[in-house]
Amino acid sequence: MNKYIALLLLAISCQPKTSAPPSPVEPTPSERQLAWQDLEFYAFIHFNINTFSNMEWGLGDEKPEIFNPSELDARQWAKVAKESGMKGIIITAKHHDGFCLWPTATTEHSVKNSPWKNGEGDVLRELADACKEYGLKFGVYLSPWDRNNAHYGTPEYIDIFRSQLRELLTNYGDIFEVWFDGANGGSGYYGGANEDRRVDKKTYYDWENTYKIIRELQPNAVIFSDAGPDIRWVGNEEGHAYPTTWSNLMRDEVYGGMPEYAPEYSSGQENGTHWVPAEVDVSIRPGWYYHPYEDHKVKTLPQLLDIYYESIGRNGSLLLNFPVDQRGLIHEKDAEQVLKLAAKIKEDFAENLINNLASIESSSDRGHGYTADLIADEKPETYWTMGDEEISGSITMTFDEPTAFNRFLVQEYIPLGQRVKAFTLEVKTDQGWEEIANETTIGYKRILRLPEITTSALRFTVTDAKSVPLISEMGIYNAPNVVVAPIVKRNPQGMVSLEVPDQGVDIYYTTDGTEPSKSSTSYSGPFAVTEPHTINALAIDQKSGKTSEISRLDLDMAKGDWKVLSEGEKPEQLIDENYGTFYSSKDNMAIIDLGKQAAVKGFTYMPMQNRYLNGVIQNYEFAVSQDGKNWKTVSKGEFGNIANSPIEQKISFASSPARYIRLKATKTLDGNSATFAEIGIITK
Repeated sequence: MNKYIALLLLAISCQPKTSAPPSPVEPTPSERQLAWQDLEFYAFIHFNINTFSNMEWGLGDEKPEIFNPSELDARQWAKVAKESGMKGIIITAKHHDGFCLWPTATTEHSVKNSPWKNGEGDVLRELADACKEYGLKFGVYLSPWDRNNAHYGTPEYIDIFRSQLRELLTNYGDIFEVWFDGANGGSGYYGGANEDRRVDKKTYYDWENTYKIIRELQPNAVIFSDAGPDIRWVGNEEGHAYPTTWSNLMRDEVYGGMPEYAPEYSSGQENGTHWVPAEVDVSIRPGWYYHPYEDHKVKTLPQLLDIYYESIGRNGSLLLNFPVDQRGLIHEKDAEQVLKLAAKIKEDFAENLINNLASIESSSDRGHGYTADLIADEKPETYWTMGDEEISGSITMTFDEPTAFNRFLVQEYIPLGQRVKAFTLEVKTDQGWEEIANETTIGYKRILRLPEITTSALRFTVTDAKSVPLISEMGIYNAPNVVVAPIVKRNPQGMVSLEVPDQGVDIYYTTDGTEPSKSSTSYSGPFAVTEPHTINALAIDQKSGKTSEISRLDLDMAKGDWKVLSEGEKPEQLIDENYGTFYSSKDNMAIIDLGKQAAVKGFTYMPMQNRYLNGVIQNYEFAVSQDGKNWKTVSKGEFGNIANSPIEQKISFASSPARYIRLKATKTLDGNSATFAEIGIITK
């Protein structure tokens, strides 16, 4: 026996010793942040009284009686999320209008005073139970702003707000994320005061002591806001992080709702003092809440793929919103699209070609336990690294045979901090090494979408880093192509054109709103549509026979005979059917002669689409006239959430005869003179 023990000890002593690990590069993530990062993809549910008032931001004067979903089924929400590969759900427990989805003791403005389930219902209870059944994490959104509460703006409201928070954190089991919006203060009902109330966003909520409640009651929950403290807003609601995205943030300089947050802080900072990674929040429709007129505006598969690759693929997590409808269900079209996304992501990453490599070699390594082959072991806790003084180095991967690929995935070992500042990707050709990508940050995960390339070898090189790089995983994939839906455009004269980016694709369309097929009209060139019609179009790949999703464009009166009468800069751009241009007004209004009498039932306003917005209308008045002199106001109100979601605003009202229309800004977001990318009318 002693002989065998001696041989075993000898064998152990001959094994190479693992080298000492590198030192951390601060800041580094907490355990709760690491657990959150692994979720990657989860759902937002916007469902509240706004669903029934058809608004984005309720004013707070809505009656609880209108909240009455006919088929509410939180299990359906959870089922859709689970089948889509999501790991959790966050719900708008209370939005800015102050209506609470649970029977709170803090206000009468809640489900307890609605007809739904005779006031005995609790949406949060149903969703928490559904999440538990489907193995999903459960999170809550609680708006700090409350346009209903009479005490908002006073110290008494903070006690109410914290009581609501305590109810949410003690009655519904484990909470994985608590979500605080940056929208704070403004006009509202406020118990009947109907006034404008502003608060000091830095100090009013006493966030330090508010956060202590969460740490006490839900110590594993991450806290979201512009300033974290655990995760931050990505700075847009369009669904993308940035090509350079740091998880580090100068956190003490940031506060919720700060005007200069984007773009100064939203992409993080290399020298950030705290680990506050980015969460990318985006809705599957243009709006966050359900609006029937957006049923045909659910994001297409190519749009959702862009969002996936530009969020999770750029060191962010993805929080995809479902606007639950008035039935209390995720709409069929929303469910259909997100399931298409899930299937396509599964298809794109079905086979990691790194498993077909003949060899993996590095320019250097740290020794046993840190070698290049660990990037292919599918164990995130292992990683390749080099000596402490080395901030650049490469890994060369040689295939068994020439291999085609178009996706590249790489991950850093983030428990010891984010390090990589720049990296390149090269392929071996007959002429030598050819660079195909030159990028910056990696972080938790970076995915590159590339043109299809066939090569015998691939070289990944870190060219710059804050300290010795730590690379935990790599992936190489060849994702099948997607046939893209046609782009439908119409010029002011009414000529409609259909476009696809690729050759070898046929386009078919209809003009009566029916679904197109190969038997529909084949597109051969622009065609005229001057009156209200719905254009549907699809593309079919000639070689594979694959079909695209259907493009839809609802068209109203053509603008060829319209004339802008108000003064300002570049008035022709107000009605040029081009969202990339805009008109700057002199007097905060746009007046248009329609050229003929029309029965106007509504209007559309597209704010300017430049990177830096200016003069975007927040509050409006819309009037009609028969002679251009005598005006009748037919609609006035607020474009809720237009600051964060500068999309087309659609307002409907009772039919009014008009030859002239006038859209006036009574308030812009920045106080500057109003700008307009485009105005349209609704007549059908």
